[in-house]
Amino acid sequence: MKYVHVGINVTNLEKSLGFYQKVFGAEPVKVKPDYAKFLLETPGLNFTLNVRDEVSGNQVSHFGFQVERADEITAHKERLEKLGFFAREEMDTTCCYAVQDKFWVTDPDGNEWEFFYTKADSDVHKSESTPCCADQNREAAKSCC
Repeated sequence: MKYVHVGINVTNLEKSLGFYQKVFGAEPVKVKPDYAKFLLETPGLNFTLNVRDEVSGNQVSHFGFQVERADEITAHKERLEKLGFFAREEMDTTCCYAVQDKFWVTDPDGNEWEFFYTKADSDVHKSESTPCCADQNREAAKSCC
């Protein structure tokens, strides 16, 4: 296998293209009036935007990038903040049986993207102060791996 494929529905292609060009640091390989495609080598990702009149609800908890080194979290966060994004940071948090440093950004249709570095395994699913993805509450799920 070479690529993971993710296709998401968006309501405004122009806004979504701007967001994902900045987040991925790459240009799309194909753009049509109702479609765009990014083909990323690292990580191997075939990512498409599909225009719909309406996007209702979020059927996915979130998307994310796991980085290899702790300093990559800071580098990506600073890069995206310089491009005008608000990055919600969670450092040294326990979630999903791991201790992680992470931050989050949200696309124009409300899809959340997590950049995270796993520092260590944990015997607990989450810390008492950290809501996690096992929670059904969407607000709580924002803090998960």
